[in-house]
Amino acid sequence: MSHASPHTAPDHQAGHGHAPHASHSQPFRHDADGEAEILDLDAAVLAEHIASITASLPLTAEPRHIVDLGCGTGTGTFALLARFPEAQVTAVDTSADHLRRLREKAEAKGVADRVRTVQADLDVEWPDLGAPELVWASASMHHMADPDRTLRAVHDLLAPGGLFAVVELSGFPRFLPEDAPSERPGLEERCHAASERHHAEHVPHRGADWGPMLTGAGFAIEDHRTITVHLDRSHSDAVGRYALHSLRRMRDTVTQNLSAEDLDAYDQLLDTESPRSILHRDDLAVRTERTVWAARRGD
Repeated sequence: MSHASPHTAPDHQAGHGHAPHASHSQPFRHDADGEAEILDLDAAVLAEHIASITASLPLTAEPRHIVDLGCGTGTGTFALLARFPEAQVTAVDTSADHLRRLREKAEAKGVADRVRTVQADLDVEWPDLGAPELVWASASMHHMADPDRTLRAVHDLLAPGGLFAVVELSGFPRFLPEDAPSERPGLEERCHAASERHHAEHVPHRGADWGPMLTGAGFAIEDHRTITVHLDRSHSDAVGRYALHSLRRMRDTVTQNLSAEDLDAYDQLLDTESPRSILHRDDLAVRTERTVWAARRGD
């Protein structure tokens, strides 16, 4: 199971063995700490949107036990704890580092007694997760090796009448105007095209319509909506850092398909010492979409 962000984060898959561009090194390789940082930035920038999703869930009663699949560093976990003050959350992820960070934040927020962490790879084996009334999976389902098997497992896991909330990415967020940067206009769109080609091969379920698969697993779809996000830099002082770390993580998946000129411009954006650094731009905005399916267990 992926340890991608549990709500709205970019797809943080690492590169799959692509060689560096012939005339460039790769100075921006990421690690677990880098991934954790971007998950936390994602939470800071998009907190209001996460809260709006949790508030709109078609629940018949407030859940007392929630499972967060692919919890990352806890963004979804803490949004759910805030929305449902009587609930306990079981947070599941493959990454011990992310779960440690989540526990530290739970202690700092005074909610450690309401959080249980479980390290597990659900493509291999499902631990005992109880019988929750709500299962939350955001930016994680598309990483499953066998999504149909996972959906059936969630259906069987839920308490009778329980709800499964799937929040999925429409793609990698965009940050720059179409005519930027001035020396290579349209660079970001070319990067997105390259990234989409990469993910079509390596993450084939990203962008899937989960409705038919949920229905096939025995769920009844009760809500299906697409949420558009457009936040300019005035919304949060974290937008610049969010853009920087997001584009750093995207770099490995696009280098083979960029010209030398494009890659030079890309690296200027990532170079915090450069006057062309993305951190110096005042025209940034976070533009993305998330699709939400809320599905009831059929009994």
